[in-house]
Parts: sequence; structure tokens; C-alpha cells
Amino acid sequence: MIRITDRISIDEGEISESFIRASGPGGQNVNKVSTAVQLRFDVRNSPSLPEDVKARLARLAGRRLTQDGVLVLTARRHRSQERNRQDVIEALADLIRRAETPPVRRRKTRPTLASKERRLEAKSQRSRIKRHRGNVRAEE
Repeated sequence: MIRITDRISIDEGEISESFIRASGPGGQNVNKVSTAVQLRFDVRNSPSLPEDVKARLARLAGRRLTQDGVLVLTARRHRSQERNRQDVIEALADLIRRAETPPVRRRKTRPTLASKERRLEAKSQRSRIKRHRGNVRAEE
């Protein structure tokens, strides 16, 4: 089990990992060893996540979510396979933690009297400036 928060834990069977060759530093090792990790997590069919978290996670994932509802994350920052595995699992946990917190509702507010007065004063100031921009009469 991968512990995300106090409420949410994900079974390791829900995650599939594949190892691919990574670009970047590593010398000749890059051409021989598959160190990058590609993690796949089926968000839509996961029994570990509540429905509201699934919806927010899908919105947060953006282009990393396939049409089938599978989240695809890739880690290739480190040279070792194990560190990339830890990195991608932490990225998944971070994404789920962010999806768990519900968005703060916006409270409707009304403009204050002072802000209305400032707006009207700025409008009248601008009006005075524009009023003086008339055609210049040439004196003969």
C-alpha cells in the first residue's frame, strides 16, 4: 500500500510501471539501460479514491490523463531506475494530495463606497483630459 494521506492509500496493484530509455546525462549507460519510469494509474476505476477526488484529479492532470481515464506520469530526472521510481510515485502522491483539498468557494463582495468614488473621480479626470483635445483653430 502506498500511503498518500490519512484517508487515502493506494494499493500497489493499481499502479503499473514500465521502464524506458531516458535521454540526458549518463554517458554510454543511456544507450544500454532503461532508467526512466513511466507510471500508469487508472483514475476512473480506482476503488481507493472518492468520486470528488477523482474529478479534481482528472482536472489537475490535464494532458497527462488519457481518454480512458488513465493517468500517465514519467520520471527521467535521475540516472538510477530506483530513484526515478521514487520520484514518479512521489509525483503521483503530490497530485492526489492536491486533488484531495477542495477548492475554496468565492465569497461575493460588493465594491466599497470609497472605491466607487475613486472610480468616478478617475473617470471625470479622464473626461477632462479628453475634452481639451479639440481641433486647434488657426488664427488668421
